[in-house]
Amino acid sequence: MFCRFVLFIWEFVLDVAAVSRLAEGEKDLEILLLRQQLRIVERRQERGPQIPRWQKVPLAVVAVRLKQKASHSRQALEDSIRLFKPATVIGWHREAVRRKWTYQQKGEPGRPPIDAELEQWILRVARDNPDLGYDKLKGELRKLGWRASPTTIRTGLLRHDILPAPERSRQGSSWRTFLNHYKEQFLACDFMTVETLTLQTLYILFFIEKCLRCCWCSLSLTLSSNQSI
Repeated sequence: MFCRFVLFIWEFVLDVAAVSRLAEGEKDLEILLLRQQLRIVERRQERGPQIPRWQKVPLAVVAVRLKQKASHSRQALEDSIRLFKPATVIGWHREAVRRKWTYQQKGEPGRPPIDAELEQWILRVARDNPDLGYDKLKGELRKLGWRASPTTIRTGLLRHDILPAPERSRQGSSWRTFLNHYKEQFLACDFMTVETLTLQTLYILFFIEKCLRCCWCSLSLTLSSNQSI
């Protein structure tokens, strides 16, 4: 394909050079001869030949140039273009101009995605403050060094099915929400007994940190039957 394209360009340049060297009388005779040959081909074919795009471009450029110079452009195009319709050749030129000026959009359309770390902060601040609207959440995020518009905050919350402030505050007033909010400060404790191999009873008081899931033993002792805990 590349070799054919180079050969076509080379033949086109040779044709331009040959025409420029002809005298006016020779040009008239050559044009007449070419027209007669084209009429023979035109009568034998029902439609124009299928040609690639790189062969359409020179024909379109020359046709537009003739249209600009001729006094009766429509008649000149109909007399000169025999294998194709003049409107088809002019349409090739319009298509070439459209491809040149068509803006090639890069990347995905629409707004850029929210930064993952910013989105996590939006979710955390919204859950910790269920009664704050989008504008107040924006102010709280700014205190933490993050900049986000109310629209960005709304988009991030809706993506995770978090309701607006009035519904979120009612949803956040549950006992589960209260425990989740203060889970880093909570300690759970329990008291149990363990029977050893020597049939001694150990009394153990232990604590569990909710956030770390760590267990701490506070007391392990044995008691006689007449002692109380």
